[in-house]
Amino acid sequence: MLLERQQKTTNTCFQPRSLIASTITYVDDFLKSLPSQHEAIQMVKDLAALCHKGGFHLTQWISNNREVLQTIPEKDRSKNLRELNLDRDELPIERALGLYWCVQTDTFKFKMMEKERPHTRRGILSVVSSVYDPLGFLVPVTLPAKLMLHELCRKNYGWDDQIPQSLEQQWIKWLTDLQQVNAFKVDRCIKAQDFGQLDHAQLHHFSDASENGYGTVTYLRLQNQNNVHVSFLLGKSRVAPLKQITIPRLELTAAVLAVRIDKMLRTELQLPLDDSCFWTDSTSVLKYIKNEEKRFRTFVANRVSTVREITDITQWRYIHTTQNPADDASRGLKVGKLLTNKRWLKGPDFLRTTKEEWPEVNLDLCIAPEDPELKREHKINAVIIETNVTSQLIEYFSDWKRLKIAVAWMLKLKHILMELSKKRKELLKSSDRPCNIELEVKRIKAALGPQSLSSEDLTEAENAVIRFSQFEKFANEIVALSSGKYEVRKDSTIHRLNPVLEHELLRVGGRLCNAAMPEEIKHPIILSKDQHVSKLILKHIHEQVGHGGRNQVLSKYVRNIG
Repeated sequence: MLLERQQKTTNTCFQPRSLIASTITYVDDFLKSLPSQHEAIQMVKDLAALCHKGGFHLTQWISNNREVLQTIPEKDRSKNLRELNLDRDELPIERALGLYWCVQTDTFKFKMMEKERPHTRRGILSVVSSVYDPLGFLVPVTLPAKLMLHELCRKNYGWDDQIPQSLEQQWIKWLTDLQQVNAFKVDRCIKAQDFGQLDHAQLHHFSDASENGYGTVTYLRLQNQNNVHVSFLLGKSRVAPLKQITIPRLELTAAVLAVRIDKMLRTELQLPLDDSCFWTDSTSVLKYIKNEEKRFRTFVANRVSTVREITDITQWRYIHTTQNPADDASRGLKVGKLLTNKRWLKGPDFLRTTKEEWPEVNLDLCIAPEDPELKREHKINAVIIETNVTSQLIEYFSDWKRLKIAVAWMLKLKHILMELSKKRKELLKSSDRPCNIELEVKRIKAALGPQSLSSEDLTEAENAVIRFSQFEKFANEIVALSSGKYEVRKDSTIHRLNPVLEHELLRVGGRLCNAAMPEEIKHPIILSKDQHVSKLILKHIHEQVGHGGRNQVLSKYVRNIG
């Protein structure tokens, strides 16, 4: 790796060995990794010559290769290197874009300075934020501190309120453990120096979730004919939301985070990558992702859509919890365990074997019908009742008088329209003769009479409603009597009433035709008891007789309807 710092704030980045300026950036440090010391030496010369033409003198050079450093004038090296004997002295620790870079061992390190901060929510946040870890090396260590902040937020502690004693003891213990991070180191190179020619490169993403949080970790697997090398790339961890959420939903959220990291890394890494592999220990996530039939609730449906949009279902594999390194990101680790447990930085051991030796578990990925994330299929039983507009009109009214008035106006309108149509046809036939239009309109209005309802109109409407209601229930009987038969079929419900048809209305027959009684008493109209019209009429009569008894209502009913 090469690092230079300019004396000015403007830096020119270029393609190595091409000597072509590509863009202007406003940063101080320029970092570049090259495969050989010969290429590094040549790049230093080319870059210095190119910038010198523009009046820029590059200084503060540093490299992890001593032979490259010896080709750089002493005055242009980093201040910490100018007085060193490159043949025997140990190379120092430098800062590279905020990270501590141990040049001698070519590793990243961390230096934690103990800071006095008040034991409040504000003080905890200040200390946690000071741990600069852009690549997520220390994600398992910082998660417990974030969980303390999460607990304080849940209990509505203010920024400057003293934290409870139980949390204060945990915080002090965490600060003490944090000092051990100074012994933590990570190799800078993701590819071993003696690895050889690269044949295959593949990203492996592991995701996991717990009640406390969820996280993911990514490894780069490099392979050639003889070797397999696995290196840590990126770790992410997030605290679970304050609003309680189920573990399967958190597992799915972690899977979405892994997918988004894969998309970012494939854009940034300048490597020919094979299809990525995603590992999870949640069978629910695998069921949701590989589902092709069921429909999910909005939360799961949106996240499954994101996963399926970017990845293929064949890229997802199951791993047992004990082998999943992302378990450290979702539950957290103490610093001492992180230093001794190499799984977080090295990844699972099976990644260093052939693909045939990777974990392969045959799972039943059928989603249970009682899964709470499934959208329920609501079955609706519908009964279709064939009806017409007239029946709907009758059912609409809840008062017999209002029904008669409405029907009367409809019949009157029908009569008016028919008369106008008739007059129009007459005028068209007499169009060869001159006529006074105004006079004809006056004649039509005079012929139609006043535009108000008479008792005859209401009687006509009443008969029309009863006629329609009878035809709905006794159509066969009316047809039989209309054809000239003297009686209806014996299986008819009104056969015992000996019905007769008078003026298109069904009435009760019998031997009372010669009796000295009113006609409506001798031959009352027949109506079915379960029809809406019958209920309206009974209600109307019941109100007319002052809510009298049953016999009084029926007697009045027969007189009125008969």
